[in-house]
Amino acid sequence: MYASNNDLYWSEAACWHDSLQAWMGPKPLDPEELPAICRKEVVAWDLSATKVAEMVMGLLSEGLGLEAGKFKELTFSEAKVLVGHIYPYCPQPDLTVGITSHTDPGVVTVLLQNQIQGLQVRHEDEWVNVKPVHGGLIINVRDFLQIISNGEYNSVQHRVRANSCEEPRISVVEFLNFSKWEESGYGPLAELVSAEKPPRYRQFTKAEFLNNFYSKGLDSKSLIDKLKL
Repeated sequence: MYASNNDLYWSEAACWHDSLQAWMGPKPLDPEELPAICRKEVVAWDLSATKVAEMVMGLLSEGLGLEAGKFKELTFSEAKVLVGHIYPYCPQPDLTVGITSHTDPGVVTVLLQNQIQGLQVRHEDEWVNVKPVHGGLIINVRDFLQIISNGEYNSVQHRVRANSCEEPRISVVEFLNFSKWEESGYGPLAELVSAEKPPRYRQFTKAEFLNNFYSKGLDSKSLIDKLKL
């Protein structure tokens, strides 16, 4: 699916980018549905990014004192969306942004960017430039992971500045999310809640999750704020 500002009718302002989006799971995408010019590359990136994400999830799970395979068991890497963003030259970058400030819903994000700067993360009330490193990948913690970890991990607020360079900025992103919803919904994992560490967030349903995402433009931690106890 080709898209430009897929939140145009909910967001307060338009952003300066175009995108190619493909749902890679849980139902495998037929490669023939992808544009021929990037078909081979999209399939290869999906396989590689998924391997990286599952390895990182294993480490994150162990960091919480859980088994390395816990997140995979809970289907946290099965729902996958691959997005390719292009940020063309903007003649008036002070009047817009590449992508507005937000946190990602879901579990983790794997991102590869070219050498053109623009990505920024929020750290201690300041915007910090994320300088591209050749061959390097960026892993973002997302809102769902903050909730199920009971706040042990924090989703990262980030944005992309409008591109003032003649050369376009390009990023390829794999968003990974869970595919199996529990009937009771989701909240902090039971193993991470105790009398000493009570739940910081309430349970939420699939309907709440989807309504929160599709009823507005991109924003930061709105689902988290709604679920705080």
